[in-house]
Amino acid sequence: MIAITPHMRILLAIKPADFRKGIDGLARLCRSHLKSDPFSGTVFVFRNKRATALKILVYDGQGFWLCQKRLSKGRFTWWPNSHEDVLRLDVHQLQLLIWNGDPSTVTVAPNWKKIVAREK
Repeated sequence: MIAITPHMRILLAIKPADFRKGIDGLARLCRSHLKSDPFSGTVFVFRNKRATALKILVYDGQGFWLCQKRLSKGRFTWWPNSHEDVLRLDVHQLQLLIWNGDPSTVTVAPNWKKIVAREK
């Protein structure tokens, strides 16, 4: 099992990927199109052209995890329209995307930040 935690960097590939590609092909896409190192621990999210499936690629320090979700009915309803190749997501946005929700409509509390008291 792989856990996606708030400190992880999550990158969403905007352009559809060829889902015949496996780990090596998607890692090559990470380097060439997303300009990111697939061995960095970043979570990479890809969608197929028909918007019926997602693939998630992540390196855990020992090897790659490749997870896929294919919808039994319908298509993924949300996907960003951008001229960029990549979009950064927060953990809650990825969780919502996996459940076929719209991450752009959800707001959450800001990340907790320790406040350092100033001495007088």
